[in-house]
Amino acid sequence: MIKVILYITILLPGLILAQKPDSIFVKPDSVSFNNLQKDSLAVSDSTKRKKKQFDVNAVINATASDSLIFKVKEKKMELYGNGEMKYKQTDLKSANIIVNFQTNQIAASGVPDTADKSGKKLMGTPVLTEASETYEGTNLTYNFKTQQGFISLAKTKSEGTYYGGSKVKKMDKETYFVQNGMYTTCTDDTPHYNFYASEMKVIMKEQIIAKWIWLYIGGVPLPIPLPFGAFPTQSGRRSGIIAPAYGQSEKQGWYLTHLGYFWAMSDYMDLNGTMDYFFKGGFSLNSRFRYAKRYSLSGSIDAGYKNLHFGETGDPGYKTQRDWSLSINHNQVIDPTMRLDAHLTFMSSKNFINNNSINYDDLLTQNIVSSATLFKTWEESGNSLSLSYSRNQYLSTGQIDEILPNLTFTLSQSYPFKRKGKVDASDQKWYELLGYSYSGRFLNRRNKTAGNLNIRGGIQHDVGISVSPKIGYINISPRVSYTERWYNKRIEKSIGPVPIYNSANVITGYKNDVISKDINEINMVRDFDFSISASTRLYGIIQPNALGIDALRHTITPSISYNYTPDFSKPKWGYYDSYKDTNGKQIKYSKFEKEVFTGPGEGESQSLSFSVGNIFEMKTKKDPTDTTSEAKKIQLLNFDASVGYNFAADSMRLSDLHLGYRTQVADFLNFSGGSTYSFYDYALNKNGSLQKINKFLINEKKGLLKLTNFDFSISASLSGEKLKSKETKEEKKKLEENEVTNKQSNYSGIYNEEDPDFEIPWDVSLSYNYRFDNIGHTKSSNVNLNLNTNLTKSWKLSLSAYYDIFRKEFQAPQINIYKDLHCWELKITWNPLGTYRGYRFEIRIKAPQLQDIKVTRRRGQFQGVGY
Repeated sequence: MIKVILYITILLPGLILAQKPDSIFVKPDSVSFNNLQKDSLAVSDSTKRKKKQFDVNAVINATASDSLIFKVKEKKMELYGNGEMKYKQTDLKSANIIVNFQTNQIAASGVPDTADKSGKKLMGTPVLTEASETYEGTNLTYNFKTQQGFISLAKTKSEGTYYGGSKVKKMDKETYFVQNGMYTTCTDDTPHYNFYASEMKVIMKEQIIAKWIWLYIGGVPLPIPLPFGAFPTQSGRRSGIIAPAYGQSEKQGWYLTHLGYFWAMSDYMDLNGTMDYFFKGGFSLNSRFRYAKRYSLSGSIDAGYKNLHFGETGDPGYKTQRDWSLSINHNQVIDPTMRLDAHLTFMSSKNFINNNSINYDDLLTQNIVSSATLFKTWEESGNSLSLSYSRNQYLSTGQIDEILPNLTFTLSQSYPFKRKGKVDASDQKWYELLGYSYSGRFLNRRNKTAGNLNIRGGIQHDVGISVSPKIGYINISPRVSYTERWYNKRIEKSIGPVPIYNSANVITGYKNDVISKDINEINMVRDFDFSISASTRLYGIIQPNALGIDALRHTITPSISYNYTPDFSKPKWGYYDSYKDTNGKQIKYSKFEKEVFTGPGEGESQSLSFSVGNIFEMKTKKDPTDTTSEAKKIQLLNFDASVGYNFAADSMRLSDLHLGYRTQVADFLNFSGGSTYSFYDYALNKNGSLQKINKFLINEKKGLLKLTNFDFSISASLSGEKLKSKETKEEKKKLEENEVTNKQSNYSGIYNEEDPDFEIPWDVSLSYNYRFDNIGHTKSSNVNLNLNTNLTKSWKLSLSAYYDIFRKEFQAPQINIYKDLHCWELKITWNPLGTYRGYRFEIRIKAPQLQDIKVTRRRGQFQGVGY
């Protein structure tokens, strides 16, 4: 009795009475609440004995709509009518609940539904929730101390996966055994698909293991079962085997693809490895290692190797092709002033792309550009240092151009004579505005062509001295620039015998031609120039006060500049040399034309340049009926013009007139264009093409100007997203920022495909480009269209097309259709025209962990492996 008294004392403070307090019964053989509390203080050692037998160490909350009964001697509690019991992280709801505190057992069951005449349907069936897991069934037995239990006709949900069975036995917090089990990711009560097995083991947050598994689609089983299987119960990054897919292509025949393993090494990194096997012979290996740490670093390493066989062994057309690819991406913020970015790709040949991709951009790639940069800044001084590597691989020729290293140091603009402290601009002396800047660069270039490696290196120093006084409303800016280059090589040209090769690369003879020879010696090459410019700004304002327009403003920015550069090709500088060609003509050349920074230019320049910029703007009125409205400034048109005159030129000193214009209407329409006009006439040369001659058009009575080039482009982009309110956009931006962070930590699957975005109802971008060359008599005109639209809540259409108006042909059009089939999805990709025409039709399970369960039909370009 003492043990019972102490148990009730602990239990009572946590009770929440039911909706009918008068329905609480105490049987005659039980004691009253007053006596329970009084007697509980009589025994000093009751606490110790209670703690050994009972494990109720937290508040229990219990409610019932009908009655709540305590049986103190039997140590039981019974709840009838919509009962609910909460203990720690466990929440149980059921029509009937019986708790036995001696055995720590809970029994819960439903009651017959009075509305159901057959008497088979139950209501108030048990629903048990532990943390984030929920379990449902008709009858439940549960031990809240050991957390073991038994559920009949059960079903439960775990992070997007649903499973159940005729009987479920819970062994511990993470392990369940299921009889006649069912597993699916479909949320419908009658799932569109499910896996069935007579025996099933569930390991929470890991996997479901079963044997002799039948796949049901629409309630109909497939005729052949799987002998065993393991299904992940969580999406995202999970270690495990990557199930292979099979297919057939015209070149490799039948194949198995993407057989491999994915290893989620930690929250910060993962690794996968896959293999493709071709029944006609050949295989491929692929691997990806990824790592990420928020706000610090992220990156990936992708590697692939292919050994493909085409044709049958012994056939005339049989061949073996081996290709490989390696990609390295790394982004790291070392500290607030230092950052490292690397994007490197190395590939054996273009065949690797042709055999692995169906993307138009990839297939049309002719060269691969790689780069890596370490950048450091000093905030106090503004100086900066960068160390970079760049690589350009031409896939068609195999030529490789590398720059390793490229080291650049930049000293920010400094004013040595400027007074310290805050000085008013009107009190500054002209010499205080005198400033200088410096940049130094070390560059080493490696060029590999047909197995021949050519290395060139050099150091360049650039110093600029400038002053920017203001005279009235005119800004005067004189500047002197000095450049010095250090080289360890130069070239020497002469006429000599050059071998002639045939198609088999065999020497068949010799001919006299130009021979360029490298001379190894240290040279310092210097040049300089001087310039002075003057500019001002003029305003014109009109205030119509009509049609919601408050003011119109026209801003004019005229500028004139003079530049002088000496002729560094003169013998006194020593930078140029000459040789006699086969006709005896003296040909001048620069000794440093092949070096990384080349050499000084040829010819003296004394040029006077004039330009004028025009900006047309509009300011709208505030809405007098809206106190929150603000005036808006809208830029209507930017119009620029420039022309120059070279006093040192021996002929045609006047340069072409260049006009440029651009504007933007709201956030969706852009307009730009330009044109070039010549003051000189053109005539046919020996090759039959037009060439500028030293005759003014006006003197030839052909007008003042001749249009030589004209280009025009207009683009528009509009989407349902852009039409939403500002608040909605800001909210979505925050969500997108969070999604980017989340996506970096999730495994995107072996196909690397992103799901369609149904949140944007539609978006369209349309551009038109026109170009005309009046000298070469060529012109082009094309339209580019990209359209995405939600046809319904579950249908999405994407269209991209490029149309050449003059050729009257489409180039690389593509149509994509997506259908959301609840737990399945349908994807159709169709390339109707061109070299890469074909289609892919695919239906597959939507859940990322089961996307390999699919039906695919493809033709043409899409018959590549794994697509």
